[in-house]
Amino acid sequence: MWLINMPVPGKYKLLKVIFFALLVKPLVFIVIGLNIRGRNNLPKNGPAIIAANHNSHLDTLVLMSLYPLKQLHKLRPVAAADYFLSNKYRAWFALNIIGIIPIERQRRVSKTELFSGCHEALDNEAILIIFPEGSRGKPEQISSIKKGLFHIAHDRKKTSITPVLMHGLGKTLPRGEALFVPFNCDVVIAPPMADFQTANEFVSQLGSCYEELKTYCITLRN
Repeated sequence: MWLINMPVPGKYKLLKVIFFALLVKPLVFIVIGLNIRGRNNLPKNGPAIIAANHNSHLDTLVLMSLYPLKQLHKLRPVAAADYFLSNKYRAWFALNIIGIIPIERQRRVSKTELFSGCHEALDNEAILIIFPEGSRGKPEQISSIKKGLFHIAHDRKKTSITPVLMHGLGKTLPRGEALFVPFNCDVVIAPPMADFQTANEFVSQLGSCYEELKTYCITLRN
């Protein structure tokens, strides 16, 4: 893993805006095309968390593209350090242009240390993008939901959690492929989750929410 300096806030802000304005947004809204439902439910300010299912490397870019360019600096995707910091070029791009918070999944550390970057970002009123499954699953299938998000959000009463279900992106950019496959995609955004007291309650509530959001996916209708 490459040991590089953490990004200086705002240093590459213009480059980030150009990347999303000229490449990501045209790709998402013109080339791919999205069926978006519940867009008004997206958190406009932090501290907040977007909890989305994960099937494709496009997931993060699609979620970030739903926001105006002037708000991109508020978005902080949480991502695996062992993948995104595996070489210096990917690490520079992930940290400075996408703005990830790297998580050391393979280190044995306390939850406090593991999620310290997330808490720091939330304290600075960021909007985190987190995939509760932990990693990409099989295309268009939701894997088991991990309890990490519960440990981040627990005791943070002012931090909202907004569930988002995406369908179709696993076919648009299948795992291990580099070419886009035209496929209509759904993004369905729920209102923020209600209160939950335990990790099991949180996992059950989020799983039920995903199942309900599936009913609104146009691509799942016969």
